[in-house]
Amino acid sequence: MNNQLPDEWSSSIFANLFDIAIGGTPSRNEPLYWDASRTSGNNWVSIKDLKGKTILDTAEQITDLGIKKSNVKLVPKGTIMMSFKLSVGRVAFAGKNLYTNEAIAAFIPKDKMSIDLRYFYQGLQFWDLLGDIDQAVKGVTLNKEKIRNIEAILPPFPEQQKIAAILTSVDDVIEKTQAQINKLKDLKTGMMQELLTCGVGVDGKPHTEFKDSPVGRIPKGWDCVELDTLKHPSKYSCVGGPFGSDLTAKHYIDTAGVPVIRGTNIPLNFERFKEDNFVYVTEEKADLLVKNMAYQGDLVFTQRGTMGQVGLIPLDSKFKRYVVSQSQMKLTVNETIVSSEFLYQFFLSNNFMKQLELETIATGLPHINLGILKAFKVPIPSLSEQNEIVDILTSIDKRCLFFISKLNKLKDLKKALMQDLLTGKVRVNVD
Repeated sequence: MNNQLPDEWSSSIFANLFDIAIGGTPSRNEPLYWDASRTSGNNWVSIKDLKGKTILDTAEQITDLGIKKSNVKLVPKGTIMMSFKLSVGRVAFAGKNLYTNEAIAAFIPKDKMSIDLRYFYQGLQFWDLLGDIDQAVKGVTLNKEKIRNIEAILPPFPEQQKIAAILTSVDDVIEKTQAQINKLKDLKTGMMQELLTCGVGVDGKPHTEFKDSPVGRIPKGWDCVELDTLKHPSKYSCVGGPFGSDLTAKHYIDTAGVPVIRGTNIPLNFERFKEDNFVYVTEEKADLLVKNMAYQGDLVFTQRGTMGQVGLIPLDSKFKRYVVSQSQMKLTVNETIVSSEFLYQFFLSNNFMKQLELETIATGLPHINLGILKAFKVPIPSLSEQNEIVDILTSIDKRCLFFISKLNKLKDLKKALMQDLLTGKVRVNVD
C-alpha cells in the first residue's frame, strides 16, 4: 500500500473484492458452435470488441451448443471486463449478458458496497496492472493469479462515488467529442467520393456528361494522368530518400540544423504536417543531400511501413528545407497544372487508397517505389474547380482539427484529474 495515501484510504487485492471469471473460445473446427447467422443473441467478446465504454454488440456470436461444449462463462450485464493478454488493460462494461474469450477477465463484485464499479473502471485505467513485469518484453500478458493480486486503492465508498462521477463526466464529454470527429470523418469521406468523381461543375452548373477513366467515371472535361506528368519541371522534383549509408543515425545531431522528415511527421489524421519530434543533420550534410530535399509546399509520402501516409509541408512552415528520410518520397508539383492542396486531398481519398492497395509490394515490410508512385493515376479538373473542391474539403478539415484539439485537451484534463483524484492528492467534497 502506498504510504502517501490519506489515512481514510485503504488498499485491497482484486481477489478480496471480486470473483474473477476467465472466458474461453469454442472450437473453430466445429461450425455448429459459431452463429454465422447472428440469430442466437449470444454475443462473444474478443479483444477487438473492446473499443468503447459499453459493449452491446460483438463481431462474432456463438450458438447454445458452442456454450455447452466449451468453457465460456456468462458475463452478466453491468460487469466490468478487462483484457489481460497482449493488449493489456482495455476495459469496458458489459452492456448486456454476454460471453468472452480467454484473453478477457470479468470482475463479479463480492460486496457491491465495498467498491463502486464506476470507480473501479477508472482505477483499471490508472493503477499499475503489470507491476514488476518487464513491459519491454513483446507480448506482455497477465494470468488469473497475477490479476487476483493486483492492488486496488480504495477511498471510503462515498468518495469513490464522487470521484467516479467527476471522471465519468469528463469521459462523457470525450465520448461526445469523439463522436463529432467520427461524424466529420464520415462526412468528409462521402464528400471526397462525390467531389473527386462528380466535381462541383462549371459556373454553378453541375457536370452532366461523364466518361470512363482508369480511376472510374469522371466528368467529360477532366483529364486523368499519371502523377509523373504533374511534377515540377525542375530537377529532383520527384525523389526518394537517401541511399543506405548516405543518411544514418550517426549523421544526426543534437542541436537544431536541417530537419529530417520521418513517418512521425506525417500524421494519419487531418493534420497536414507535424513539425515536432524531428531529428536533424548539419547544414553541410544537408548540402550533400540536395537531391533528397523537400521544401515548403511539397507533398511527402511514406514509401515503406505505414502505407497511405501523406503530408503537405505548409508554405509557412518553421523551416525552409527538409531532408527526406529513406522511408519517404517527395513531390514538388507543377502548380500551373495542379494544386498541391488538391493532390493532397486526392491522396487521402478511397480512390487513391484502392490504387495503393493494388500496387503495394507485400514482400517483407509493405512498400512502394518511386516508379509506382509516378505511375499512380490522378483525375484533374480545371484549376478553378480544383480550388473549389479544396475549399469545401479544407473547411471540413478545419472543423475536425478543432475537435481533435479539444479532444486532446480533454484527455490531458482526464489524465491530470486521475493523477489527483485516484491518489488522494486532491480530495473531493462528499457532502
